[in-house]
Amino acid sequence: MNTKNITRTLFATLLLSTAMGAAKAEAPYPADTTFVSTKTRADVVAELQQARAAGQLLVSDRDQDVKAVASSRTRDEVRAELAQARANGELAISNQ
Repeated sequence: MNTKNITRTLFATLLLSTAMGAAKAEAPYPADTTFVSTKTRADVVAELQQARAAGQLLVSDRDQDVKAVASSRTRDEVRAELAQARANGELAISNQ
């Protein structure tokens, strides 16, 4: 291809892409739709309070039961046990 043909091709491509962009600009995005609620704000707030009271709202995307655990040993006792296990070679070491 010579320079003249390349220039014509680029110009035609630019013209075509501009025309396509203009055609797409005619369509509204997002589509013009109106939302009509069937509930009042007070109804929604009342439902929210009811769900909170019933414990139906998730705090995160995980639905899990978190239980408090009370330890029977102190932190120093656990550290001493860890030091003893290290000294005895009882700890398995992994690359995880």
